[in-house]
Amino acid sequence: MPSRSIKTWWFFAAFFSGMALAMLADAMLSEDLILQHRNHRLEFSAPRTDFFAGPALTRLHNASEVSFVIKTTLFSGTKDHVFTSTVDKFVVSFDLWEEKFSVVDRRAQKSVKNLTAKAAQAWCLSQMSLDTTGLSGNQPLWARLEIGVEDPPRDGGLLGDSVTSSGISLPSLIEFWSRPGSQPQKTLEYPAFTLDQLRPTRGS
Repeated sequence: MPSRSIKTWWFFAAFFSGMALAMLADAMLSEDLILQHRNHRLEFSAPRTDFFAGPALTRLHNASEVSFVIKTTLFSGTKDHVFTSTVDKFVVSFDLWEEKFSVVDRRAQKSVKNLTAKAAQAWCLSQMSLDTTGLSGNQPLWARLEIGVEDPPRDGGLLGDSVTSSGISLPSLIEFWSRPGSQPQKTLEYPAFTLDQLRPTRGS
């Protein structure tokens, strides 16, 4: 009997420990990727994630422009069903004298200047909201943010084949993740949620 009791105790201890670890993992994911729902748009932010870091930052400090490709995806019903998704390219440069960043949104053809790294990254993500029209408040949802860095162009052309007379070529961006060596540098996921669970904001 004592042996069976010990085994039972260890079973429940392992079970609840697993649940606690899963909940902790979800909490960490939620802290890294923050969602807000406003005016039927799902907005993304990731204040703890520095995607200018590493080799990309070295290139920026060497006065080179760096292209970041960002993709946001909203899944509904199941984690495999894509409800909506968008992808965009942001060309970032660094002013060595002012020590500030400038960003060009190639899809919307607009830009900002004289920003800190944190502010520049936040601005990029602010352009990546998704339309939630048609979703019910209690529908199971998942969200994903992917950030990739384009390799330096070999021919000297900054944007290669992804630019047309009207701006950015969306098909070329969609194909970005399938190119050799173009896996996301950062991938953040938001665990199962509903729109009703997000902090209410005006117009939601």
